[in-house]
Amino acid sequence: MIIVTLIASLAAGMVWQQYRAVQIEAADRARAQSAWILQGALDWTRLILKTDAQGNQQKKIDHLGEPWAVPLAEARLSTFLAADKSAASDDEGPEAFLSGSIEDAQSHYNLRALLGGATVDPLEQRVLERLCSQVNAPPGTAAVIIAGLRDAFPAPASTPSAPGTAGPPASQPQSQNGPLQPAGVDQLAWLGLDADTIKRLQPYVTLLPKPTPVNVNTAPREVIAALFDGMNLASAERLVQTRKVKPLQDPVNDIQPYLPANSQPQATPTRVSVDSSFFIVTGRLRLDERQLEQRSLIERQGLNMIVLARERINQLLDR
Repeated sequence: MIIVTLIASLAAGMVWQQYRAVQIEAADRARAQSAWILQGALDWTRLILKTDAQGNQQKKIDHLGEPWAVPLAEARLSTFLAADKSAASDDEGPEAFLSGSIEDAQSHYNLRALLGGATVDPLEQRVLERLCSQVNAPPGTAAVIIAGLRDAFPAPASTPSAPGTAGPPASQPQSQNGPLQPAGVDQLAWLGLDADTIKRLQPYVTLLPKPTPVNVNTAPREVIAALFDGMNLASAERLVQTRKVKPLQDPVNDIQPYLPANSQPQATPTRVSVDSSFFIVTGRLRLDERQLEQRSLIERQGLNMIVLARERINQLLDR
């Protein structure tokens, strides 16, 4: 009996080890396949943005009526791989589903505007305060963000500049005593913001590698209203409805009818635009009970699409 028990234990251990080896190999294979599929989807979106740039060489205008702004609804991967409809049957192809979208990063307010010069531009400070008020963020949130960002991105002492000038370059050295330099809105928690506040601000603010104007053809009404002193949500909504019929062609002149009378000139080329260079590409691959999401930041330089950052999130879906 002792010998039989020993043999059974050894056999059970061998079977378990073999089972674990098969599971690990299957997981590694699925991970590699998912990475290749999402990379292919990213290359596809880069081609879409390049095609859009080729069509906009005469007049650079980006708006929500263009093909890049249409999200890809979840579709079975076999529909992309099949040569014709008859080949894409329910019994063929991997049980994987792909979806994604391209978002204009310049439709959000770039927090880099708060980092120009030795002091904060009062106009840009008011913009952030209005945004924080619109999303019902805790009092003092704007001050916390400004203080944290300026501690993390100190202005170069050798090149003082006046308020309203361009912010520090992306290669600016890390502050010795300040917090780590956040690379995106998610990392604003390093400055002391809680998760709920970050979630409220995320649809309206961004942190890009360099200062950028807001694209008024793609920005939501909350960002447009906060961008100008004296402008309310109603006027911003009128602009949003108007651009659906005809996108703005000249941001400086076309936006003037929506601004308060006798207002200071706030619509400058450094603050507003009708074209964009930064885009956020989101790809999602659902495979069985798991979903892999990849978010990439792309900078469009002419016809070159440069991937600046990439983040992958592996999620276990509830069944």
